[in-house]
Amino acid sequence: MKTLYILRHAKSSWDNPDLRDFERPLAKRAARDVPLIASRFMDRRKNVGCIISSPAKRAKTTARMFARHIGFPLEGITSNPELYFASVSALLKSASLVDEDFESAMLVGHNPAVTEFANMIANLDIDNIPTCGLVELSLPIDTWMEIEAGLATLIDFDYPKRTLE
Repeated sequence: MKTLYILRHAKSSWDNPDLRDFERPLAKRAARDVPLIASRFMDRRKNVGCIISSPAKRAKTTARMFARHIGFPLEGITSNPELYFASVSALLKSASLVDEDFESAMLVGHNPAVTEFANMIANLDIDNIPTCGLVELSLPIDTWMEIEAGLATLIDFDYPKRTLE
């Protein structure tokens, strides 16, 4: 059994329209949203074995902020260039290549791919994973190479504006 977390980067800033998309930083709201989602993650006694992020500034910064808040070593975050202009197939490939030593993994990326990937991998109908949204999926597999469409079960879908009972 494996657990896959899909985290959409936190809200990005559009303050400087001259910046390349790849270089866009996070908006001030991220300083509130990332710790909130990380805190809820920890409250549910979750942990993650590895974090793989898009190299875009907003995704990398989100991954680092999240890792800091859950006590995950920053040097354990890896960057995968394929996650920047990711397609569903690129996300699937990235998940299939996770080191078998890890029982859980987190992909940090961008929409629309993260929403499409979550829907495809778990037969979901999520309209949109909002910024800083986190999807937790359970996979009935022994090796990451076995991951495929429709195999996952949704365990949790959290996002900053979600009200918890």
